[in-house]
Amino acid sequence: MKPEFLDVLRAIKDKPYAEALSLPGAFYTDTEWLDIERERLFAQHWICVGREEEINKSGDYITFDLASEPILVIHSHDGVIRALSNVCRHRGTVILKDSGNVKSLLCPYHHWAYDTTGKLVNAPLIEPSSHYDLANCRLPQLACETWQGFLFVSLSSSPPDLHALLAPLDVEIGNYHLEQMQLRYLSDETWPVNWKTLVENFMEGYHLSPLHRNTLHKVNPTSLCQQLAPGTAYFGYKVGFSTRLPEDRIGHPDLSEAEMDTCVMFAIPPGLTVGIGSDYSSFLCIRPEAIDKVRVKIGLIFYGDQWHQKQIDNAIKLFQDTMQEDKEVLEQVQYGMGSRFQVPGPLAPPDMEGTVWDFHQYLARALERAGTE
Repeated sequence: MKPEFLDVLRAIKDKPYAEALSLPGAFYTDTEWLDIERERLFAQHWICVGREEEINKSGDYITFDLASEPILVIHSHDGVIRALSNVCRHRGTVILKDSGNVKSLLCPYHHWAYDTTGKLVNAPLIEPSSHYDLANCRLPQLACETWQGFLFVSLSSSPPDLHALLAPLDVEIGNYHLEQMQLRYLSDETWPVNWKTLVENFMEGYHLSPLHRNTLHKVNPTSLCQQLAPGTAYFGYKVGFSTRLPEDRIGHPDLSEAEMDTCVMFAIPPGLTVGIGSDYSSFLCIRPEAIDKVRVKIGLIFYGDQWHQKQIDNAIKLFQDTMQEDKEVLEQVQYGMGSRFQVPGPLAPPDMEGTVWDFHQYLARALERAGTE
């Protein structure tokens, strides 16, 4: 790890918020830094890859790249959801692309076939021999968990207990019952920005009113933001609804009146951000592809069955308009981070940008520790 990166991390770790500054531009533009993040964050931590609904039926699968590893998650025919290496054990061909439904996993190159648990069931013309155990050949299986309807995968051979890590967050958001919300919008996009700028942007309320003057400001203005106490594996903030909105929102019966009138924005770094509302919620599954390119799965999930298509379309349009505003300004951020004149600047009050500092503290803990191992 570059000494200057370690020096910066050591300097900000546990520093009081009154002294908080943004990170130097090199953290968003240096390819060596991205290599470290891939190895020490995305290849070690729990990474959200989507919603359980995406693989609702037996044989359903999704594919993705995780820290340069081709991975698939499949609803196996025995009912178990599994994360498997998506690389054939013969000569390394990627087996499946995109998403879909299959009866078996068939390599397109030489038609080695695996069942949906990952076990090899056919290797055409390959005879059993003493130097290779075909009978016990199978695709490597990875740690896979579901939480609040989200699918998480870890490349680590011994990841921490995900549910234990997120138990305090469950207390904060449990009444919204994200696991009962239904996926009604999904998009897979690539943005020409560093992945951290996307996390920081989604997770701070300072920009809601100035940037989203005609969109989010009318719903969740900056003035109603309130930082949440961060956990070891998450951070977030709350934001209230404008009093000018009609009071006809819906949500789970467990929600209190205050919860009905509050959005909860949280991140489970490095790769998931969620914006919870009583009626519908948004999420981003984030994975870096290059120092200035990020792959993002974007979704909206809705509570209940009473939605008319026009209501859904209106929610999607508001979200798309907001994300377009974010994308345009983050492209300017990415360009500006490469400037020789860019220097760290002070952060706004904690209720507005405290979550940015929470994110930086997460990076300092995780990467400074990794750099000493």
